[in-house]
Amino acid sequence: MSVSYARMKSCHEASSPTSPASSTSPASSSASQYNVVRRAGDEEDWQMQLAFCKPRHNATIEYVNCISQTWRMKERMKTVSVALVLCLNVGVDPPDIVKTQPCARLECWIDPLSVSPQKALETIGSNLQKQYERWQPRARYKQSLDPTVEEVKKLCTSLRRNAKEERVLFHYNGHGVPKPTTNGEIWVFNRTYTQYIPLSVYDLQTWMGAPSIYVYDCSNAGIIVESFQQFADQHEKEYEMEKQQNRTTGVACPAIPCYKNCIQLAACAANQILPMNPNLPADIFTSCLTTPIKIAIRWFAMQPTSKLVPNISLDLIDKIPGQLTDRRTMLGELNWIFTAITDTIAWNTLPRDLFQRLFRQDLLVASLFRNFLLAERILRSYDCTPVSSPKLPPTYQHRMWQAWDMALDLCLAQLPTVLENEDRYVHSSFFEDQLTAFQVWLNLGSKNRSPPEQLPIVLQVLLSQVHRLRALELLGRFLDLGPWAVNLALSVGIFPYVLKLLQSNARELRPLLVFIWAKILAVDNTCQADLVRDGGHKYFLSVLQDTSIPSEHRTLAAFVLASIVNDYRPGQVAANQGNLVSICLEQLGDTNYLLRQWLCLCLARLWHNFDKARWCGVRDIAHEKLFILLKDPVPEVRAASVYALGTFINSVTTRSEHANNIDQIIAMTLINTISHDMCPLVRKELVVALQWMVLHFENSFVTLAMAEENSRKDLIVETLSPVSDTTDGFGPQDRIKRVSSSSSISSLGHGSLGNVPSLTYGSIYMKLWHGLCNLDNDPHPVVGAMSQKVTNHIRNKVKASSIPKEVVETKISSSLSLPPSPSNRTGYLSKGESPPAVNPGTDLLRSSRMLPHSSRSRKPVPNTISEETDEVPGAKTPLTTSQFVEWSCAQFAQPVSLEDEIEDVESRPYLEREWRFIRNAKQRQDAKEEQLRAPQNKIESQICHSRCSQSPQVLVFHPFEPHLAVALKDSFGIWDYQTGTKLTYCTSNGNRTKSRITALEFINSHDLTLLMAGSDDGSVQVWKNYNGTISRDPILLTAWQALADVQPATKTSSVTARLITKWEQKSLTLAVTGDVRIVRLWDAETELKKQDIPTGADCCTTCIDVDGTGSLMALGCGDGSVRLLDRRLPPAEARVMIWREHTGCVLGAFLRQPKGAEPQLFTGSSAGDIKIFDLRKNSSISTIQIQPGIVALTAHEIADVFACGTTSHCISVYNTMGQHLNTIKFHEGFMGTRLSPVSCLNFHPYRVSLAAGFVDSTFTVYEPRR
Repeated sequence: MSVSYARMKSCHEASSPTSPASSTSPASSSASQYNVVRRAGDEEDWQMQLAFCKPRHNATIEYVNCISQTWRMKERMKTVSVALVLCLNVGVDPPDIVKTQPCARLECWIDPLSVSPQKALETIGSNLQKQYERWQPRARYKQSLDPTVEEVKKLCTSLRRNAKEERVLFHYNGHGVPKPTTNGEIWVFNRTYTQYIPLSVYDLQTWMGAPSIYVYDCSNAGIIVESFQQFADQHEKEYEMEKQQNRTTGVACPAIPCYKNCIQLAACAANQILPMNPNLPADIFTSCLTTPIKIAIRWFAMQPTSKLVPNISLDLIDKIPGQLTDRRTMLGELNWIFTAITDTIAWNTLPRDLFQRLFRQDLLVASLFRNFLLAERILRSYDCTPVSSPKLPPTYQHRMWQAWDMALDLCLAQLPTVLENEDRYVHSSFFEDQLTAFQVWLNLGSKNRSPPEQLPIVLQVLLSQVHRLRALELLGRFLDLGPWAVNLALSVGIFPYVLKLLQSNARELRPLLVFIWAKILAVDNTCQADLVRDGGHKYFLSVLQDTSIPSEHRTLAAFVLASIVNDYRPGQVAANQGNLVSICLEQLGDTNYLLRQWLCLCLARLWHNFDKARWCGVRDIAHEKLFILLKDPVPEVRAASVYALGTFINSVTTRSEHANNIDQIIAMTLINTISHDMCPLVRKELVVALQWMVLHFENSFVTLAMAEENSRKDLIVETLSPVSDTTDGFGPQDRIKRVSSSSSISSLGHGSLGNVPSLTYGSIYMKLWHGLCNLDNDPHPVVGAMSQKVTNHIRNKVKASSIPKEVVETKISSSLSLPPSPSNRTGYLSKGESPPAVNPGTDLLRSSRMLPHSSRSRKPVPNTISEETDEVPGAKTPLTTSQFVEWSCAQFAQPVSLEDEIEDVESRPYLEREWRFIRNAKQRQDAKEEQLRAPQNKIESQICHSRCSQSPQVLVFHPFEPHLAVALKDSFGIWDYQTGTKLTYCTSNGNRTKSRITALEFINSHDLTLLMAGSDDGSVQVWKNYNGTISRDPILLTAWQALADVQPATKTSSVTARLITKWEQKSLTLAVTGDVRIVRLWDAETELKKQDIPTGADCCTTCIDVDGTGSLMALGCGDGSVRLLDRRLPPAEARVMIWREHTGCVLGAFLRQPKGAEPQLFTGSSAGDIKIFDLRKNSSISTIQIQPGIVALTAHEIADVFACGTTSHCISVYNTMGQHLNTIKFHEGFMGTRLSPVSCLNFHPYRVSLAAGFVDSTFTVYEPRR
């Protein structure tokens, strides 16, 4: 994904070249400063482009598992009922506690001694209910004031019965009764309040059931927690015993409540009593849980540090203005800060699953546990340790409490002034400071860093319009770090907030929200249901439809919509109702390739198995608009359009002649346009798309394949090239040595199907079938394997059938009557034209009847080639699939900033690249002296001699590494010629056609080197890890059929035709030719054919060279002619010069640029005549006649020397003036043997080193004598 995050901020910032996000980027500023001094290597190296280094080449095209965590709660839960049990017995102290004088008396901030005991009890109960209602106003509250055991039982059982499966809260205040017993009992009263009555926690568990939450505000409360767990175990054991008894009697046993999952909050440990400080409330634990801000400020004011704030008293604290729910007031802002801090402490301290359970499942539970963290901090200062179940790690010393103290300090400092005039309140800078800390973490943190502790605070400030824009920007940057960051944000609870923000109409939020939602959906696609349910898809439809919005943002919106409709029918229906088809089709011509790609994928997912959307596409001629993108300069866009057309074919639920017509046009257009695409990514999608035609019209293909097989057995196929590894005989599997696949298809009309009159010129199905058969032998093994799955499906159907040949032929010829066709009917496939319009009234579209199914093993075959589907429409199981779409989605989950890593001057890739460029410059400089001395030096010092498994066919030096690539017929090896070590060996593609390698090229040799191998079947493969540094074997990056669909030239009798290639790095262009009448140029950037330039020769091309600018090409031909082509001219006019001075086959043509002279062309033929041409003149300017019988020729690119291998088993070296320098006849050594016949020669591009290959399966490297 090439959308930088800086573009995701706002529309005006995205379009501004001087936006703060881009101008202050550390990477960009460092790079700009380094531009002055980075010229350590040649500037040309820095500016040189790289080929085949895109993600589609280096990444595995497969689904990337983002490891989506379980951030969603499996079940939401509510606390619907609350039992408030107060055992105070106002005025009477329990016998087991001796209170200090004075002591803490306030209960729910009421002094029970200030009114009558009964009034005090009722007021306290009412206040406690109000305090709880602040956190859960919709719950059902029941008070039980100084109750008996029966009253508690009645209350608990009633609440549990009404709550059903929801949670019930039991709040127990035991300040007026004895401490809990070690037997697990709490105390209540008898009816006359003359006795304390024990209440077993075991019974309480039974009445309360589960799920439940318990709050114990009494001394020694930890005893209850411990007893609770013991009784829970006892319940489970009793349940198991009852279950065993019921099994014997056959009585069903009800499910036991899960008591162990109940939540408990206790004021202190088992051996502790509550604090009695008169400045604190008696129910300090309850106060912390239900009125946290009030008790927190009061406790803060009592600390020694508060003395720094003058004129602040406890009475003044009670006058803090504002409402807890209004963030604009002092009290509301403090509550907001407190919520953010406690949430942050919990998220940074608790395990993720426990955090989800306690802080995200239930609103009341979450509030109580946030406040419990405060209770721990306050009560620990009085030697009390609150206890919880589940147990929490200590949090009272977390550093975020210091931020809380600072916020309180700053607020209280201005309290006297604010009380005089509320308008003078200065809001806290807490959230701004925390956002700044988060930004610092994003800017300066290392890759292997712990999560930022401020993430929950970012969630909180999303609720504030003041901080929202900045918070969204930082959140987006955080999510861009990768799937782990998205999972963290979702686990902290960000989802409902960003979902609600989609209701906002603020334009400045659009780019940020679409970026954030793209990141979320790339990791967790299940969010699609939430978006559709809340109408969120409309937000992204409006963004995508608004062409005034930058295309980067519309790309993200298209991805989000593609995720919404992915295998989700409600999403497809909603998007289709929003006219998504029309919106996408209108923008297919956008200049942003990512937008074009995702518009295609969005359409594909929209009409996948959704006929209504497909017919919307038919109405808008969507398939014809997608045809244009089949020639898009970006391979991913081409692949996406093929995928969209494939799903278009497969989305028909009710077959009709109209639908079949459209599908035939689509299929033929695909096979004509894409079958020889340079990018295997596109060809994979072609196979996946064409399989739907095979599956939906299976019987037609089976009949066709059966007829072809039967006729093949009786005919001698003269026009097809021999050699095919398949023994079943299905499909044309020509060797592309002739470099002609379409001609073989054309020949089928006169050959293999000659006995079937109706198939003489071929139906649409025949062309599709033979197109798939050609893909079986695709140079890329994955594409070939995918195609074989499809064709083998049909072949297996044929093999399973046993109807005689005559029956099949009779049925085909009698049922299928094609209209009269011109003699060039088969040219549609080869010329790339559209198929002819099919008359719906002809028999071509006539429905067929299937033979009735038989219970026997013999399978029936159809009685006609039918245009109708042969089975009941429905979802077809694919024969083969690709991961292109999933891989494309996964790119949105990855950091977009990684793309600029090579530009970061401090990154490892950049430093490695700089080192390579420095090395390159040094080696070029060191080689200059060698080049100057070369015309006088003898090149005969042997530095490497090695044996291969086969005779070397091609030798190529790496320009800057001591590596020599050696082609050995159908394999290649890499040798370190300085040490003589073989580094790697690879069989080229393991191809089935037993082709031989005739061309090797190093590409990107200045930087990240790749090796390109061309074979005489017209295929080209590109390999990385050619020298085995990453793994043992080279890794295939890409492969394609470089020469296909062209007419072969007339072969000469004196030379064997082979594929000839020449790589031009500056323009990333590959020129290929051979036994054909053209030179084909391939663009490695777009992975498309650039153009075909006619050679004008009736013979094969034997050698090719390109000048330094890539404009001129020199060709040597088998008839001795030399041709100069200028590719800047139109193809018909590109042949600017022809020289016919050689008497033999041209073995080498080299465009050279002598220092201080005009460009020259150096050529040589097998007759021993060497010619030097001035490109401006019609005849050679120099001729060097050496002995005839030359079998190999090479010339140095810079130095004025050339070498030739002769039939007399020797290598002769000359300078370009014709002076003979030396002859090599023997290998060096004491027993130096005579050279075998030379098979190939080549010079190093810079150094004056010569590599020679011999037919005895050896090669030698020579350098000048020192």
